[in-house]
Amino acid sequence: MPYLTGTAAGGSRTAVRAGLGVPGCAHPLLAPAEWNALTRPGTPLHWTVLDVADGPGVRPDPRCLEAAGRLRNAGIRVLGRLDLLRGTRARGELITDAHRYLEWYQVDGFLLDRCPASRAGLPETRRTITSLRALRADAHLVLGHGTPPYPGYAECAEQLVTFDGPWSDYRFSQTAEWTADHPPERFCHFVHGVPRGHLDEALRVARWQGAATIWFTDRTDHGGRRAPWEGLPGYWDDIVSLVGTGVSE
Repeated sequence: MPYLTGTAAGGSRTAVRAGLGVPGCAHPLLAPAEWNALTRPGTPLHWTVLDVADGPGVRPDPRCLEAAGRLRNAGIRVLGRLDLLRGTRARGELITDAHRYLEWYQVDGFLLDRCPASRAGLPETRRTITSLRALRADAHLVLGHGTPPYPGYAECAEQLVTFDGPWSDYRFSQTAEWTADHPPERFCHFVHGVPRGHLDEALRVARWQGAATIWFTDRTDHGGRRAPWEGLPGYWDDIVSLVGTGVSE
């Protein structure tokens, strides 16, 4: 299968130790069991996104405060979701939302959702990131491109989301050759509509494309763009077990 557009140097991509990056469950009032499951000891989580109301909301939410606090007390990194709208959103609005996330929920960083992927969008993205670093120098930043971006973005953040979409596209997808110059810990894949019978194959795609942070679910986007991420996969225990013990060769 065409998992790569080039050959990874040194074969390092066959040794990916994956972990889960949660793009954002539904509000804790609507999905309390899901939020509880994320704090279960031994769950291989790299981070969880907190999306209160398409961002931080206009005032602190007690249930989200509790959910974020439990995750952080369990040693799990919590990221606030900032929607860049492919570079069309004003930087001032983004920084205001970042302030609220930091002040109200003490987040550890941000998922910059719908981040531009083009070379033209890089300068403004850099300026936004500089402003975020001024708020919290050690913020963990994940750029949610959803596709392999212009290589310069790799210099800006800790991680890049280089795939965000359905299994029907992912199973035959290719990643950009330049990503082989970076370790798997730099890349994330979000895939929805993955049948349980293809979960092992999906994990192999992630391994060969060099993505160490993943989120695979059998949920679909029929209810909207964010719908696949609002609940846990139907095979939650299976994927926790598979990822937690490493991907078999």
